[in-house]
Amino acid sequence: MHLVIVESPAKAKTINKYLGPDYQVLASYGHVRDLPSKDGSVRPDDDFSMSWEVDAKSGKRLSDIAAAAKDADRLILATDPDREGEAISWHVLEVLRAKKALKDKPVERVVFNAITRQAVLEAMQNPRRIDDALVDAYLARRALDYLVGFTLSPVLWRKLPGARSAGRVQSVALRLVCDRENEIEVFKPREYWSVAVTLEPPKGGRFVARAVGFDGKKLGRLDIANEDEARAVEAALKSGDYRVLSVEAKPLRRSPPPPFTTSTLQQEASRKLGFAAARTMQIAQRLYEGIELGGETVGLITYMRTDGVQVAPEAISGARRAIAQNFGDRYVPENPRYYQTKAKNAQEAHEAIRPTDLFRRPDSVRRALDDEQFKLYDLIWKRMMASQMAAAELERTTVEIEAGSGRKVALRATGQVVRFDGYFAAYTEGRDDVPVSQRSDAEDDEDGRLPPMDVGDRLTEHGIEVLQHFTEPPPRYTEATLIKKMEELGIGRPSTYTATLSVLRDRGYVRLEKKQLIPEDKGRLVTAFLESFFERYVEYDFTADLEEKLDKISNGEIPWKDVLRDFWRQFSNDVDQTKELRVSEVLESLNELLGSHIFPARADGGDPRQCPLCGTGKLSLKLGKYGAFIGCSNYPECRYTRQLAVSGDGNGEGALNGTKELGTDPETGLMVTVRSGRFGPYIQLGEATDDGEKPKRASIPKGWDAASLDLERALALLSLPRLVGLHPETGKEITAGIGRFGPFVLHDGTYANLDSVEEVFSVGINRAVSVLAEKKAGGGGRRGRATPKALKELGEHPNGGGAVTVRDGKYGPYVSHGKVNATLPKDVTPDAVTMEQAVELLATKAGKSGGGRRKAAAKPKAAKSAAPKKAPSKKATAKKKANG
Repeated sequence: MHLVIVESPAKAKTINKYLGPDYQVLASYGHVRDLPSKDGSVRPDDDFSMSWEVDAKSGKRLSDIAAAAKDADRLILATDPDREGEAISWHVLEVLRAKKALKDKPVERVVFNAITRQAVLEAMQNPRRIDDALVDAYLARRALDYLVGFTLSPVLWRKLPGARSAGRVQSVALRLVCDRENEIEVFKPREYWSVAVTLEPPKGGRFVARAVGFDGKKLGRLDIANEDEARAVEAALKSGDYRVLSVEAKPLRRSPPPPFTTSTLQQEASRKLGFAAARTMQIAQRLYEGIELGGETVGLITYMRTDGVQVAPEAISGARRAIAQNFGDRYVPENPRYYQTKAKNAQEAHEAIRPTDLFRRPDSVRRALDDEQFKLYDLIWKRMMASQMAAAELERTTVEIEAGSGRKVALRATGQVVRFDGYFAAYTEGRDDVPVSQRSDAEDDEDGRLPPMDVGDRLTEHGIEVLQHFTEPPPRYTEATLIKKMEELGIGRPSTYTATLSVLRDRGYVRLEKKQLIPEDKGRLVTAFLESFFERYVEYDFTADLEEKLDKISNGEIPWKDVLRDFWRQFSNDVDQTKELRVSEVLESLNELLGSHIFPARADGGDPRQCPLCGTGKLSLKLGKYGAFIGCSNYPECRYTRQLAVSGDGNGEGALNGTKELGTDPETGLMVTVRSGRFGPYIQLGEATDDGEKPKRASIPKGWDAASLDLERALALLSLPRLVGLHPETGKEITAGIGRFGPFVLHDGTYANLDSVEEVFSVGINRAVSVLAEKKAGGGGRRGRATPKALKELGEHPNGGGAVTVRDGKYGPYVSHGKVNATLPKDVTPDAVTMEQAVELLATKAGKSGGGRRKAAAKPKAAKSAAPKKAPSKKATAKKKANG
């Protein structure tokens, strides 16, 4: 019997079918060991020796693997073909050797880029040893990440309370997001004007020409600076003399893009399908591991973590045949296309992402796939086909026109037509949004056909359009464009992109709104701190150079410990220099770096750091129990405080600074104001009275912009709770309001959630009675919470006892079976969780609580799990957060 080790149980099941009864295939379920989340796991003073820890779940699996290895004739390590896969194989091998489960049995390493019968059987015929250089690169990367996290994070906690952690790659990615936000905030819009004319040639057909010159001078897109200049051009055009000076038609060829890498797949899936990067990788993993087709599980795509664009020769040949069959011989170019990546520091260790069989059309496997799987496979198939198709042939026509009888105006019209669609027949690449002012003329005019005309033709005018424009700031990063930028700079690797983005969100450093990544104040503080005192380690070039060294280690070019020594020597010295750093020095440095964000310019031109309450104090960053805030230098005489910056919808609208009067309440005659407090913006009606009576206040809901709030909406908030009506059965009042857990309706002590804040002001009696009835039917008590509606049903539990469902609760999504609920990990979305994952989560939760169906039979373990555990110390808990 031969024992084969892979990562996932789905992969194990498929490969076992391919190999037959002489093989036993077991899954490691990913990584089996990691560095413990405590000091001393990497020891620079002991030549960077490391301690590894096996968690409880992995320990059980490794015991099963060790037991099988003792009875096997040969061990075959068949984990993924990248650096992480090599590391998993190495860890499994080290554990088995420590358990003395191998003795003198042969150990082989095999890799395959696709899970198909042919690919797996060919890999088994070509075994090799574990690649020590790849393992060394993994060890160096893991040690670097640990040393940065466990050395830098405590510095943040001491000098910048409220900060969660710092990381070698995550901090640089965060800086990219923060730098872009800074660009947006300091951006000054520039006015410019455009002049366009609708014209018609003698042979008919109208078109639009733009002014590109005036009075002998060229006009760029931004050169008409104001309305006076634009009207001068318009006046010259109104003389009505339009003549064609030249007509030039040029042939163009557009070559297809290369097949997908991890980065380009994530970008295109975001642009065309709206998938988040993590979701794209989850679906791609499923397509790679295999789908049931004709009674056999078959991998539909090649390995999906890669930065290479090259493709195996047999795949190129297959693509050319498939193109001829699906599109015709004319779409097959004379010679095959070969690609090389342009990304900095690309390893190109694996093929591009492509279908395992180009003759397996998306529509032929439609029934075997869910909607998202089909969409992604369709995208990958079309991209691969297009990459080997003939170029598209276009014709671009440019017409130069002269207008005016006195001061001459030069006009230009461009049009483009497709003469042969080529790869367009299969695929066209999406584009990221670019501000209009930053587009080229070619991008503006690349579509449309111009009517026929000849040199010397007189043209008829059908209207002049004069428009005012303003330049726009660069757009915020989306997940896709941030990954693209990271790849361009050589920061991170295909296997780390989605994990890096997840860490930034989990730490509360960025938030995702309308697909845009917006830095939170906490993230901006951390970035400013690192730029002030650890600038070298958040520099883009430094991080990219370190990635390049890791790649050299994986190629066997440099020893891994040399890289660690060079890094640690400088890094530990830089950290030591911050030990005497005073918090006051940190705050003043942050005041300077974040000035435009936390002290926005005042409308009256006054000093933005002048305290609006006492008038003599100076505003500055302060650190409190709940993090950073803005306070006055005259404290405690002046108790003015506010948040760092108040912004509602994340569109860069003005921050609220101090108190803003909205108008007078018509009922009371009191002034309604918007104010900034330590815990956020709020509305206040009037002022405190001499006898100590406090004024009425209302918090501004999340998503509402305090700076643009008007009197009508403020009064609506102050009027809450709102009477909806009387319940038709009890005759008691139903009210609507906004509470700690969001918008609600209340009846006789029972609360029921509403869908949005806006519904609080519009909900009627029928809707209110309906949601209260649903709450009651769901088992909600007087102040209890109803069982949330199932988001997804996974099916009957393998051990019986009812269905397994996915639900969205107060603390996030979870899986439920009977009375056992288990929270989903942050990297698993509700729509992506599988029955296998759900059963494992539920079993773990049942074991921890001492209950559950599966644990009931395991008497020894149940007794063990019931034993009380020692609570971790605050120090240990804090240090655990630093890892990553």
